[in-house]
Amino acid sequence: MKGEKYLTIPQLAKILGLTRIAVYKKVKKGQIKSIRIGKNFAIPIEEVDKISGKTLSEEDKKIIDRAVRKTINEYGEVLKKLGRE
Repeated sequence: MKGEKYLTIPQLAKILGLTRIAVYKKVKKGQIKSIRIGKNFAIPIEEVDKISGKTLSEEDKKIIDRAVRKTINEYGEVLKKLGRE
């Protein structure tokens, strides 16, 4: 993968431990960003970090922040008590 900017579906499938068909379906649904080159798809190497959760988009960060705030609002006292145990 040295110097490559894109991965093929089989390469990404191997990295993620999924079947080629599973990755292909995610690409077709738009869950994995890609570009089409002829009959093939090329997945930008940066997508691997996004898919594996190593990097978060701003929208992902906002969703996580909202979830944390909601959890604290609903279970704040319980969390404090659990923290003391």
